[in-house]
Amino acid sequence: MDDNIQYVSVLQYYEAGVLCSLRTNLLGLSNHFLDVEVTPSNAMLEYWKRNFFMVLVLRALSLTNCSTDEEIPEEWLLLHVVQGQIGAGNYSYLRLNHEGTIILQVLSLKGDADIYVSSLTLNPTFDDYELQSTTCGLDKVTIPHDFSRPVGIGIYGHPYHPESEFELKVYYDETVRKDHFARESYDPERLEANQKQQQQTSLDSSQEEESILWTILIGILKIVLEILF
Repeated sequence: MDDNIQYVSVLQYYEAGVLCSLRTNLLGLSNHFLDVEVTPSNAMLEYWKRNFFMVLVLRALSLTNCSTDEEIPEEWLLLHVVQGQIGAGNYSYLRLNHEGTIILQVLSLKGDADIYVSSLTLNPTFDDYELQSTTCGLDKVTIPHDFSRPVGIGIYGHPYHPESEFELKVYYDETVRKDHFARESYDPERLEANQKQQQQTSLDSSQEEESILWTILIGILKIVLEILF
């Protein structure tokens, strides 16, 4: 028990030292940018400026690294929404059978959940995957339409958090399908082939009609010749 208490105490002192070092560096950085000479008359003003600068820096870092909002295009069709919990260092696995281009978005509601995807294994990990996203906010992975199905999806709980809660949204990108149909509709080679086929069909029909007419005429001539002779 004493060893555990001592370990926690040392850890707290170490963390305090790191925080003090970080605070000292930030204060030094703020002095460099603010360029304010500290005197007894403006000591309080300098203190508040330093703290305000630290808040701005930390806020900017959090907005840069942990973005959770993203505009959803109209062409994305929402297929599924899955919510779950995952322990530190564990995986939660899902299987995707839907064809086409699929977009997976994982939002960490609590802690930090990362996503790993593979078409070669149904149990992808951070050592065995084809696609992955490991941000601290919104993770996004696009699965190409030519990926073989089923696709294995692994949600990983970051070990820094005892438990992570996540929300997985599965979107189907209709843009690829529309473009594919458009290319087929306006394919010059296919249009030319269809026109040739139609022309050949009409030519065959006209030749068949002419053949029938000649057969009838020859039959009539034979009858006339038999009557006359």
